[in-house]
Amino acid sequence: MVPAGREALRRFRAAGGEVVIATGRSERSARRYYGELGLDGPAILYNGARTVNLADGAVLRSRSLPPTAWKALLDSFEDLPEGVHPVAFSGGEAFAVSDVPELREYARRDGIVLRHPGDWTALPAGDITKCMLIGDPLPDPRIPDTATVRSEATYLEVLPEGTSKGVALRELARGAGVPLAEVAAIGDNPNDTDMITVAGLGAAPVDGHPDVRSSADVVVRACADGAVADLVDLAFQANGWS
Repeated sequence: MVPAGREALRRFRAAGGEVVIATGRSERSARRYYGELGLDGPAILYNGARTVNLADGAVLRSRSLPPTAWKALLDSFEDLPEGVHPVAFSGGEAFAVSDVPELREYARRDGIVLRHPGDWTALPAGDITKCMLIGDPLPDPRIPDTATVRSEATYLEVLPEGTSKGVALRELARGAGVPLAEVAAIGDNPNDTDMITVAGLGAAPVDGHPDVRSSADVVVRACADGAVADLVDLAFQANGWS
């Protein structure tokens, strides 16, 4: 995060606000950002499939793909276009059977290790948090009891039906007794759209995806120019903080 964003979040927390990261990343990948920002509470992970307190590892909410959906995904792997490779997440770990540059780069960017399961069927069918398809051209799997989202141009995520960052945010706010009208959220990719519409104040950076910008209450500066700092300033104004 750019220095202006880090400083803005520090001021926000000092004023009594709570910061929650909502991401498609796993526990291991998200922890480095929590460390960078000095956060110590819950994180919405796997695009809403799990909410975990990263301070102590407590799982506050968890959804998994139904075994029938995982079986259908396994069957579909045989027909994936050349250059598209699956990654499955189970028990907080990431698994892949292909060792290709695209997956190595994905693992490097996310700061994770891709473990080889030996065989896909070795993974517990009832404990698959999500499955990613990475590559190009991405297919359009239509598997019952699942939801799909594109988190990047070459990332298609298959999640349990009804899973999203917005749903997870709504449940987290309800459990904490925080009205959604008092929640601000910012995002730049299509997997952020429902989250920013659920929040009382939803923001998108000017360099975000067009669909996200059109769904936002406000459009702020570009990510690298202080988008988060802009949102914090708006939150301060809304609450009359100085």
